[in-house]
Amino acid sequence: MPRIQFALPDHFVFATDIQIYISHVNQGGHLDNAQLLTLVSEARVRFFKSLGYAEGNVAGFPIVVGDMVAQYKSEGFHGETMRVSMVPQDPNKYGFDLVYRMECLDTAREVARGKIGIVFVDRQTRTVAAVPEVFLQKVNDLKAI
Repeated sequence: MPRIQFALPDHFVFATDIQIYISHVNQGGHLDNAQLLTLVSEARVRFFKSLGYAEGNVAGFPIVVGDMVAQYKSEGFHGETMRVSMVPQDPNKYGFDLVYRMECLDTAREVARGKIGIVFVDRQTRTVAAVPEVFLQKVNDLKAI
């Protein structure tokens, strides 16, 4: 299987700092792969909160993760503080990709990068829903800064 490769964008519109706790570390002494997804999920929740939304109600619609990809660049260790930067990209009718980069604040070492496929859902029918215009406008306003 070929390795996952993708370039990061030049600009991120959101960043949050998250510390690696002992519960995030595996027996190898570094950030566990499942815990990476936990930390990135926390950053995703904070991203939506920064726009005034909860994931269960983004402009009237819940969102779900359709897919997620991660590429490790180095190890992360207990006690380090990670900065997770994010930017929405590649919008489509039903969602977008939320691209992220995780780097250690103390060393500026990149730990991981990836993207999360976000899909909007109709609460009643439990099927995909169009991205709300008001949400798109907020994202476009962010990118203009």
